[in-house]
Amino acid sequence: MSGLPRSERERIERAVIEVVNTAAIAVRSPRSVGDAIQELLSRELKTILGASAKTYAGAFARRAMADLEFVDNDDVRHVVDVKTHAEDADFSMPNLVSVERLAKLYENDLACFDVLLVRYRAEVERVSAYQATFVPIEWLDWKCLRLGALGWGQIQIRDSGAIEVREQPRTEWMCALCDAVLGFYPREIEKIRRRITRFEREAERWKTRRDGKS
Repeated sequence: MSGLPRSERERIERAVIEVVNTAAIAVRSPRSVGDAIQELLSRELKTILGASAKTYAGAFARRAMADLEFVDNDDVRHVVDVKTHAEDADFSMPNLVSVERLAKLYENDLACFDVLLVRYRAEVERVSAYQATFVPIEWLDWKCLRLGALGWGQIQIRDSGAIEVREQPRTEWMCALCDAVLGFYPREIEKIRRRITRFEREAERWKTRRDGKS
């Protein structure tokens, strides 16, 4: 369940752009700009959401699943991951969420993992936001996502400069996620097998030297 209608999400996107540009964030490194935008939105998103949110919380720990969180008027819990992308960046492949954590969250139909991606230009003295995308993760087409080998597997955006949004049912998207994971794990197992074989040979070589057999 995506909770908020498309029209409300588009209103929030426009408001996010305005808030970021009004804040006149200084141009430094992409990391510092990303941190500044996340901190700004943790303070301002409650106001942006307005009557769309019954409860709101921000400023979560860095390793937490959420950067921001709110409950809408349909009692849907929105877990929000804030990402940024500099227009002149050659490449950006940000992590979104662990497949295991997302699967656990989505055991509850009244939960939604939202991605809030802010694109900006680094101008002479400040950051200029020119696009915001605020969508449930299941509206991101799998053509622009991939799985990374971290923990259970990490859902990543292939290139945050080029994402495709397609409003689709959660069931369809989650079935595609399961197919991707069940194809991903065997490939990872084969990689691990090759690594085991490699270090079995290495162990034999060093043990032979240790035991004075060469």
